[in-house]
Amino acid sequence: MKKIVIFAGTTEGRRLSEILADAGIAHTVCVATEYGEIVMREQTKGIEAAETKGQPLVSLHRGRMDRQQMEEFLRNEGYEIVVDATHPYARVVTENIRDAVKTQSPIYLRLEREISETPEAEDPAVSIRYFESNADCAKALENTEGNILLTTGSKELATYCASGRLHDRLYVRILPGRESLELCMEQGIKGRQILALQGPFSTEMNVAILKQYDIRHLVTKNSGRTGGYQEKLEAAKILGIPVYVIQPARKAVDTYSFAGICEKLEQLCDCKLSGQGSMEICLAGIGMGSKDGQTQEVQHAIETADILLGAERMIERYSAKIEKRPYYMTEQILPYLEQLQENGITAQKDPLRVTVLFSGDTGFYSGCRKLYMALQEAVATGTLNAGVRILPGISSVVSLAARVGESYEDAVILSMHGKKLNRLSATVESHEKVFLLTSGSEDIRKIGRLLAEAGMTDCEVIVGYQMSYPEESIRILTPGQCEEITEEGLYTCLIRNPHWQPERLTHGRADICFLRDASENEGKLRRTPMTKEEVREVSICKLHLTQNAVVYDIGSGTGSVAIEIAGVPGRVQVYAIERKPEAVELLRKNRAYFHMDNIQIIEAPAPEGLEELPVPTHAFIGGSGGRLMDILRVLYRKNPHMRIVINAISMETIAELKEVLDTFPVEEEEILQMQVSRVKKLLSYHLPQAENPVWICSFTFRETGKDPMDNSKKTKPGAEETGNGKNGEVQR
Repeated sequence: MKKIVIFAGTTEGRRLSEILADAGIAHTVCVATEYGEIVMREQTKGIEAAETKGQPLVSLHRGRMDRQQMEEFLRNEGYEIVVDATHPYARVVTENIRDAVKTQSPIYLRLEREISETPEAEDPAVSIRYFESNADCAKALENTEGNILLTTGSKELATYCASGRLHDRLYVRILPGRESLELCMEQGIKGRQILALQGPFSTEMNVAILKQYDIRHLVTKNSGRTGGYQEKLEAAKILGIPVYVIQPARKAVDTYSFAGICEKLEQLCDCKLSGQGSMEICLAGIGMGSKDGQTQEVQHAIETADILLGAERMIERYSAKIEKRPYYMTEQILPYLEQLQENGITAQKDPLRVTVLFSGDTGFYSGCRKLYMALQEAVATGTLNAGVRILPGISSVVSLAARVGESYEDAVILSMHGKKLNRLSATVESHEKVFLLTSGSEDIRKIGRLLAEAGMTDCEVIVGYQMSYPEESIRILTPGQCEEITEEGLYTCLIRNPHWQPERLTHGRADICFLRDASENEGKLRRTPMTKEEVREVSICKLHLTQNAVVYDIGSGTGSVAIEIAGVPGRVQVYAIERKPEAVELLRKNRAYFHMDNIQIIEAPAPEGLEELPVPTHAFIGGSGGRLMDILRVLYRKNPHMRIVINAISMETIAELKEVLDTFPVEEEEILQMQVSRVKKLLSYHLPQAENPVWICSFTFRETGKDPMDNSKKTKPGAEETGNGKNGEVQR
């Protein structure tokens, strides 16, 4: 095994040592100071584990070395690979290592952390000035007033202390090591000016320090994601303090990322490093928005996050140790996490903590479920090395219910976020309490309009505005007042209906309930056809409707079947297809009369009008215009598992039913003939009067992978046919 030495001084250097130790590869780590050795022992698991086992896989060398001492050190120890993982600003040290390696034979590898190098990469809301050197920065500060916080370390302190205009204004944040403290003392920095602290520092910690010492100017190095650079910028932005940034030297051409170093070492040492690292992914509900409304678990997940993701308004007030991104969709987040792993970011910190923020509660009208399933699949397939957990939040519905002293276990809860809310007025009509999540003032106006149009002006609309924020308000409005709302913001509603009636659980409206316009046709008064009441109910029962069904009502006529289907519980969406203009107009009137906004009317002939519609789960064919087979072929192509019910009155259609069952692969097929007689009173007698008989054919398509209209074989579906097909298989 090749002899390896790591010149450390960064988080990346410590992590690389840990990975090598885990792989059983002996190596030496060089640190400059006593404090560096302490940190190395505290934060690198491999050292303690190796020493406990009596296997010195990791040897520590402490002390600063100039170029000549480095040459002697490398020569005496016979190192074959030298990894330079020193700080990006330790330019002199890097130059000395490079020069020392030139006189020897080791392979030199420079590990560079990712650093933002241009002003465009930063937040434009922060006032930032960039300098190539500390001397230039110190000169610029001479023309300012107020206290200065230096976070550039103790080695550059002399440059700032040389100016009498800066010395007494300086507050210096340094590592709590003897060498750093001695350098401060040498420059005459007083104890009250010294902040000897070990990072990492959160945005909140930086803000507290800036406030405590009345800092007016912040000086920092562009130390990258792992150096706490972003947290400093965030703190400065919050307090409106200008930032003075010392830019690093340009990267040399022969540098490697962390992942690149691991890959190179694998090649040179003919080994496998467990350098991929893992992620702890937390999907957290932040509640209504205010920090005061968050659980302590969620707050801890945010504060300890290395990576923070979520909608921009959710993450803007927080910081992350490495970075934050305004990603909230699965299509954004999954590729991003995979790229982090591929680039070796997860290897630099094991585990890498990723927190994704969701508004409200993660289990309540949230995108959390979709992301969770995608992450679980990625973990199962090995695409991601991660653990995933979900933390709930407090939804605005729960909060509004508490604010007004109302329960919600007996209420209907709906969301209008990016959705066309079907049957709102019908839902309010049949429930005492309806909670609504909305997208803004436009939804509030829509609620008021729908209630007013349905004649439910006595309803009480309790509107929660900007809940959990300082401008929170709770207002009780009438439907008319809702239509006047214009102020934008976050709204949650509770609609109370004092005149609610229990929801109808079954269909069964009488024929006289429907509007029946008459039209003139060739001098005769003619009504738009309507499926009669009893036939309608049996036909709908034979459809076997399911939750969230998508139903085509083909040849809808007056819309009686469409209205009945749309009115059943279960969030059904109905598409009423009708080609006759007078029938379409009647359809619209009946839809408005019964408040069935989950019916979409398609004015077109079938099957042409079916092509662009969503995939159906059920279809009722009350009129085919002589094109029954064409219609069924389109339906089969769209969904070869759907449920079909056909009504037939004419002999031509009745005769065609047998051809339908012979042509299409079906199961659960049934044909019944139904005739209804109604008793009517004539003088003192009650006489039965018969309606026309109707044939009702019902079945479920069965997928076979073949075109059912292929007439090359006349075999009835379900019957077996033997013979050699392709590859000698038996065809069915």
